[in-house]
Amino acid sequence: MTPNASVVDSFAGLEQAAAAAARDMERPDKPEEACGVFGIYATAAFDVARLAYFGIYALQHRGQESAGISVFSRVGDQTPIKTHKRMGLVSQVFNEEILDGMKGYMAVAHTRYSTTGSSHAVNAQPAVLETDQGDFALAHNGNLVNTLALRQDFVDRDQDLTTTTDSELIALEIAEGIKAGQSWTEAGIAAFRKSQGAFSLVIGTPEGMMGVRDPNGIRPLVIGTLQDPDGSPNQPFYVLASETCGLDIIGAEYLRDVEPGEMVWITDGGLASHHWAEKPSPKLCVFEMIYFARPDSHFHGETLYSYRRRIGQILAQEHPIEADMVMGVPDSGIPAAIGYAEESGIPYEEGLIKNRYVGRTFIQPSQIMREAGIRMKLNPLRDVLQGKRIIVVDDSIVRGNTSRKLVQALRDAGAKEVHMRISSPPITHPCFYGIDTDSQDQLIAATKSVAEIEQQIEVDSLGYLSIDGMLKATQENVEHFCHACFSGEYPVEIPEKLRGSKLMLEKAAALA
Repeated sequence: MTPNASVVDSFAGLEQAAAAAARDMERPDKPEEACGVFGIYATAAFDVARLAYFGIYALQHRGQESAGISVFSRVGDQTPIKTHKRMGLVSQVFNEEILDGMKGYMAVAHTRYSTTGSSHAVNAQPAVLETDQGDFALAHNGNLVNTLALRQDFVDRDQDLTTTTDSELIALEIAEGIKAGQSWTEAGIAAFRKSQGAFSLVIGTPEGMMGVRDPNGIRPLVIGTLQDPDGSPNQPFYVLASETCGLDIIGAEYLRDVEPGEMVWITDGGLASHHWAEKPSPKLCVFEMIYFARPDSHFHGETLYSYRRRIGQILAQEHPIEADMVMGVPDSGIPAAIGYAEESGIPYEEGLIKNRYVGRTFIQPSQIMREAGIRMKLNPLRDVLQGKRIIVVDDSIVRGNTSRKLVQALRDAGAKEVHMRISSPPITHPCFYGIDTDSQDQLIAATKSVAEIEQQIEVDSLGYLSIDGMLKATQENVEHFCHACFSGEYPVEIPEKLRGSKLMLEKAAALA
């Protein structure tokens, strides 16, 4: 190893250790993000890496641990791939020099939060594998639930595994199909049928690009089109993204969603559709609508801002209270707080200012700052809160630690009463489909009643949105959503060993 490489590795190790320490010190009191995927197919050589950069920049909220882009170019009969991926935010991983050296006609990009596979550079995506028919790149949002079985199958066949992610297993299955003489689409479909759980995929191959969703469509994936800015009469560029905000940033026009159990195959000839799942059953994660996706992204024909404002209105109907002002916890609680204020007639005001750069430092705070707790992220406005009865609207509570600190900070700022309203139901079960939640015994709503939670976080009153209210507000078929974290109704069966790793209370009850 050269000295320069050693220095880079050492620095990366320090970054990872500091980031892990920061997460352990104060994990957010809400589920952690999923991942963001993006792809663009331009048919001819173009600045696709730059478009992919902005695509995952818009999807940065879905994962802040690593980022990567793979670009395909055409050289004679070959289709070489150039990949750049590192730990860090999108803006930290890429610069002008790197992007200028990644010209091509197709790009696959990813921004990651680790759900399956630890937070290390080797697990950064896209995953790139070699085959006899050329290299391919895969970006994955979601979690497989049959990872252990797939991994054991490869181990039994003496297959080398280079990462700890379930994404690599999907890629290896595709590579096995290519080795057996299948086409890219045949190998892909065979791999998807072996995969169980949640997966929205963008896959670049030497012959075309795939966009895929699992049979339940648990994680989102949309298709867009972008006209050639050079005015070429050729067909438009095709774009794939986890959310429509990834299309908007580059000026692409939303075409439609990739459907549950569908694979779109994009080549120079255009876009073809393959419905590979026998019995697709839509079960979009409803938490995407409540919290994960950006409020300016479109789901079901409207922005999520509109949905979140609507659940705030229903929350006001379900849990009214007399107060002087309504405020939201920035940023995800604000639309619901506005809806609550509209429905209740109580004025909406800003009571907290968010430090938007708090997660960008590796410097550990002093003990006195740790004791201040919430103020590193949210600073109360004393003159707004002084002597007021306030309603605080937030999107969720996981453990209750941060909520308690928030309530104390508001009281210290002079709030007379603090009433908390949550724009989602109580989280009682862990997610197995791509959201990093604690084990069940760490979820406060799984072990305590609403009255007990109210007492623990020291609020004057607490009210959660009902499951019925949450689903009613979607204005869609309520059967088309996964709400397992609130109800325990998992749309894809969870293997017993995996259930036991997170469903601690269920395991304890079985042993009792």
